[in-house]
Amino acid sequence: MRPVHYGLADIPADQATVRRSNLSLVLRHLREHGPQSRSAVAAATGLNKTTVTSLVGELRARGLIRENGPQHAGSVGRPGLALTLDGTRVGALGLEINVDYIAAFATDLGGRVLIDRRVGFDAMGCDPERSLDELATVAREALAELGLLGIHVAGITVAVPGLIDGANGVVHVAPNLGWYGVPVAERLSWDVAPTIPVTVVNDANLAALAEYTSGVAAGTTDLVYLTGEVGVGGGIIAGGRLLGGADGFAGEVGHVMVDSAGDKCGCGRTGCWETKVGLAALVRMVTPDHAYGVPDGIVRDPEERLAEIERRQADGDPQVAAALAEVGRWLGLGSATLVRLFNPRVIVVGGYFARLAEHLLPRAQAELTRLGVTGTVAHCTFVASDLGFGAASRGAAGVVVDRVLADPTAIEILPPEMSTLSGS
Repeated sequence: MRPVHYGLADIPADQATVRRSNLSLVLRHLREHGPQSRSAVAAATGLNKTTVTSLVGELRARGLIRENGPQHAGSVGRPGLALTLDGTRVGALGLEINVDYIAAFATDLGGRVLIDRRVGFDAMGCDPERSLDELATVAREALAELGLLGIHVAGITVAVPGLIDGANGVVHVAPNLGWYGVPVAERLSWDVAPTIPVTVVNDANLAALAEYTSGVAAGTTDLVYLTGEVGVGGGIIAGGRLLGGADGFAGEVGHVMVDSAGDKCGCGRTGCWETKVGLAALVRMVTPDHAYGVPDGIVRDPEERLAEIERRQADGDPQVAAALAEVGRWLGLGSATLVRLFNPRVIVVGGYFARLAEHLLPRAQAELTRLGVTGTVAHCTFVASDLGFGAASRGAAGVVVDRVLADPTAIEILPPEMSTLSGS
């Protein structure tokens, strides 16, 4: 018998596209609905059984699905083998570099978390080369761990707080990092993973996607996500889709001018929203001796800074109470503009906004109500994210998973002996 080849190179373009679409349809169906027999998949997708059998053979050969024991559906006749995602081989790696930390989050195709960590790093105090060296080190360590687990990494997505050229993975500008024209994707591909696709995406957009798929407002088709970092970015989900804009730069809400007589921002302008509500602004008001940019030689993770602020707040420090009230007021003021522009049902706040939500959100909601459009605001509320500072790296891994689901042919076919093991 001649060996079966599943490559699409010799198939006419239109047929290749149809097959790729059908492979995706079957894979997505199993991910969304769990283990099912071939007959059940055929009935649910509208594909005939012969086609499903062929598609299943290819997906198994690529190590994306496996067959479990017989599935009893309560019907008369021989039970069929249950098809399920194979979460033991294919994985996704999400990375994030921010002002004061680097995060790594890895998951397999079925959603099992394999890596979830954050390390303190003073990116604000380092040049881009030094920051990329550290990012590469974190990436190498994560890939080594995944390799020991037998995971084939389908892709790496890096979250960066700035304006990104998604086509080539260049960071046009990330003012809080001091980056201008930094080729992140090329550098990681060259130093770490020459055979793994690397993409770079704005951190707030990735966090918004994570919230939409698995956060506190999952499934809400119109929402705004605010990062709550040193810089403040926004990810906008409109009609169930991420709003990117003509050049992919939508959501730079932190650099909307709210006070013409305010402080100078890292972007070079004056009175940006993030100068009022960013973590750097709160730290400057509460612990000026440990403010960002003060060369004390200590790299502080944002959780450490927040622990100090919470301790002072619990001790009744009036300076902390006043600072939280001020940040809450400006948070509501700026959000009123977002409500007028995008009409979201929910504003999800992440990062330190979520950590200090009980102190910030009542004041923010009151200000939003005072300034917002009647009726529109009545249906829009603030909610605190439960994904912590890892929302962007989680969203980054999710982008890789979605790419595999959309095009299963991106995963190479296993050698016959491994394909057999995958189906056992």
